[in-house]
Amino acid sequence: MNLLLAEDDAILADALCDQMRACGFAVEHAPNGAVAQYLLAKQVFDIVVLDLGLPMVDGLTVLKQLRLSNPSLPVLILTALDSLDDRVAGLNAGADDYLTKPFDFPELEARLRALLRRSRSHKASSDLGQLSVQRDTRCALVCGEMLELSPREWALLDLLLTHHGRVITKEEINQAWAGERGAERGAEPLAATNAVEVYIHRLRRKLEGAEVAIRTVRGLGYLLEAERP
Repeated sequence: MNLLLAEDDAILADALCDQMRACGFAVEHAPNGAVAQYLLAKQVFDIVVLDLGLPMVDGLTVLKQLRLSNPSLPVLILTALDSLDDRVAGLNAGADDYLTKPFDFPELEARLRALLRRSRSHKASSDLGQLSVQRDTRCALVCGEMLELSPREWALLDLLLTHHGRVITKEEINQAWAGERGAERGAEPLAATNAVEVYIHRLRRKLEGAEVAIRTVRGLGYLLEAERP
């Protein structure tokens, strides 16, 4: 579970990072809003803990811009701002939950896990064009016909579909592969310069007729989108 913690209080951030890692989260820390925006653009996260009073770029601005590119990523606001207007502004900007400081860590953990359960239930299946994916059974179908996918092909398809409409970088693909257990025998090493291109080519061939396209965005990465009629 990849978690982004955007918090400018260094002492609190260090304590939270240690506690969250002990609970099984892989944590990236952003000490200000600009770093948070950079990490959100470059990496794939399962959930975000966001302070509103961030320096450089405030938390509400980070949240509003995030919702333009990723409407479904769970975000919990963790802040000292506890007025009704602050809560309403945060929730209206796209937050999924709002917790004020001071707080007890067990409550924060419970809220995070609740958001993740909700997110997973919403993402259990996805459809785009003639492509249908059931994540719980790792089943992908094109026009009702099941695809035979290797572990890396599945991880690549799941990543592209989860974030369809957004460019996915090669670094994000390698990150998804690194977390995929039981990679197939004979697969290209992750460091191979053309490994991503090879799997993109294979996946494009298997998705023929699905009315979706994997578009190469030169210098940036790959984008999955529905084909226009």
